[in-house]
Amino acid sequence: MDLCSAVQFLENKTILVSGATGFLAKVFVEKVLRIQPNIKRLYLLMRAADVNSAHQRLHKEVLGKELFSVLRGILGSNIDSFFHEKVIPVPGDISCENLGIQDITLRAEIWKNTNIVINCAATTNFDERYDVAFAINTMGALNVLNFAKLCPAVKMLLHVSTAYVCGEGTGHIMEEPFCMGKSLNGTTGMDWHGVTRAQGANVAVYNVEHEVAPNCHSPNVE
Repeated sequence: MDLCSAVQFLENKTILVSGATGFLAKVFVEKVLRIQPNIKRLYLLMRAADVNSAHQRLHKEVLGKELFSVLRGILGSNIDSFFHEKVIPVPGDISCENLGIQDITLRAEIWKNTNIVINCAATTNFDERYDVAFAINTMGALNVLNFAKLCPAVKMLLHVSTAYVCGEGTGHIMEEPFCMGKSLNGTTGMDWHGVTRAQGANVAVYNVEHEVAPNCHSPNVE
């Protein structure tokens, strides 16, 4: 998809972005708002205790950054009303079921309206405890997928990950869209118990199921 067709595709679309306070997500949000101001809405999922805290993080850690100076120059005095109309902060946590979105009305609204889901949430600490990394980077991605399946108008799910997920292929590994059920190794589904056995992490799975998810608290994730 070239730039022109991508811009056209985004027109009047509603996008859910996880990890919204992270570097890549902020760059994505700024560019979308700048090149396609006719986007319908951006739901920005971020860890926060409540809606007020989410609003504070949004303005302090995202919209208030120098990154958005070009957009402020373009819109001038209309910038605040533009942000208010287009950008909705959502308190949540991808390591939890339904992305930790506690507001039932807001959750239903997101399910109904979302056309595109962008998952940028992750822990990038290579020394992270296994159970924490598994809850965020593995189960979190699964939770995002399951959430996207409940969005009847969804057109695209984009998962942002590190280069290390590409396996052990050689030569140039080209970027390509994956249809549901397609994988790098040609298999379908995932053997969760096999994964945990391979990592010697049976105890970690217990921690994920009984500690991380119920508390909806995952450190080092945007």
